[in-house]
Amino acid sequence: MIAAGPRPPFVAIACGGTGGHLFPGLAIAGQLKQHGCDVALLVSPKQVDQQAVKTARDLEIFTLPAVGLQNHNYPAFAGSFVKSLLAARKIFRRRRPDAVLAMGGFTGAPPVFVAKDMSAKTFLHESNTIPGRANRFLARFVDEAFVGFPDAAGRLRTKKISATGTPVRPQFSPDSRLAASNCRVLLGLDPQCPTVLVVGGSQGASGLNALIVSALPLLAGKNWQWLHLTGANDCAKVQAAYAAHRLKAVVKPFLPEMDLALGAATATVSRAGASSLAELAAVRLPSLLVPYPAAADNHQFFNARAFEATRAARLLEQKGARAETLASLLVELMEDESSRATIQAALAQWHAPRAAEQIAETILAMISPRSESAASMIVFHAH
Repeated sequence: MIAAGPRPPFVAIACGGTGGHLFPGLAIAGQLKQHGCDVALLVSPKQVDQQAVKTARDLEIFTLPAVGLQNHNYPAFAGSFVKSLLAARKIFRRRRPDAVLAMGGFTGAPPVFVAKDMSAKTFLHESNTIPGRANRFLARFVDEAFVGFPDAAGRLRTKKISATGTPVRPQFSPDSRLAASNCRVLLGLDPQCPTVLVVGGSQGASGLNALIVSALPLLAGKNWQWLHLTGANDCAKVQAAYAAHRLKAVVKPFLPEMDLALGAATATVSRAGASSLAELAAVRLPSLLVPYPAAADNHQFFNARAFEATRAARLLEQKGARAETLASLLVELMEDESSRATIQAALAQWHAPRAAEQIAETILAMISPRSESAASMIVFHAH
C-alpha cells in the first residue's frame, strides 16, 4: 500500500503499433504499479492495440493518432506525427510525467520529445537485434536505453545502455502457468494429445499459413493435434485444409490468451518477433522459427539466428522453404526427446525473469527528487 504523502510518480509508456511493443510495455507497467507509480499507456488506433489494452488493469489508456511510415506515405506520417505531438502535449499538461518510456515503433517519438520539453526523464527499450528506425532516431535524445539482445547495444547512439532482456507478462512465469493438459482443455483440445502451435504474430502470417498447409499431407499420419492462429484473412481456408486431411485442429484468427496457447503446445512454428521469442524462452517451448521476410531491416531473421546459434531453436527461412524440410524439422521438435531437452536447456539463457523489474527500478532511481520522495513513501507487505 502507499502511505499518505506526496503524489505517486507518474510514468507514461508509449508502446503502440504491434503486440511486440505493447506486451513488454504492459509487463513494465505492472512492475511500476507494484512500486506505487501511476502509469499511462500511449497506444495507436490499430486494432491490435485497442484489443490488447482491454485487459489492462488500473492503467490510464490514451490513443495517439500515430501512423507508421510505410509505402512512402510521407504526408500521412508527417501529419500524424504533428497530431501526436499535440495530443501528447495535451495529455502531459494535465499531469506532467516524471518519466516517459518508448518501446519502439511510431508512437514513441512524440511523447519523448514533449517529455523532454517538460524536463522529464526519457527512456527507450529495443527488443530486437536490429533496432527499428524509430528507436535508432530516438536513441540520441533519451537518458538511457534498454536492449533485449546485447548485440543491439552497438547499434544505438545513446548516453547509457543496459542489456536487460525483453520483459514478458507475469502469466508466462513458472509460478503462473497451468499444466499443458489444463491449457488444452480450456482451448477445446484433447488434454493428452501432443500439440503443434502455429502462430504468425499479432498481424497474422499468410506466407507461414501457406507453408504449413503445404506440409500437412506429409504429417497427416501423425497422432498430433494442431492449434493454428492464422490472422484475420486465412482462417476459413486453413480450417478447410485441416478438415481435408482429417486432422484434429483448433483454428482461430487470433487468441488473446497466448499463455494458454504456449502452455498447451508441445512445439511451435512461429515468426521471430522479439516479444514472441522472449515468451518462448520463458516457457521453454521448442520452436521452429520462420522469420517474417518483409520485417524492417530483416530483423526477425537476425533474432532467429541468435536463437539458432545458441541451439535454442531451429530456423527455416520462408523463401524457398520446402514442405519436406518443414515436416522433418517439426517431427524432430515433436518427437526427438534428446533434441527437445537440448533446446529447452538452451532457452534458459534467453529468459530474463527480472527484465521488467530491472527497467522499472532504473526508471524510479532516475526520476525527479519530488517523485523519489513519493516513491520512498511506498510500504510493501511481505506475502
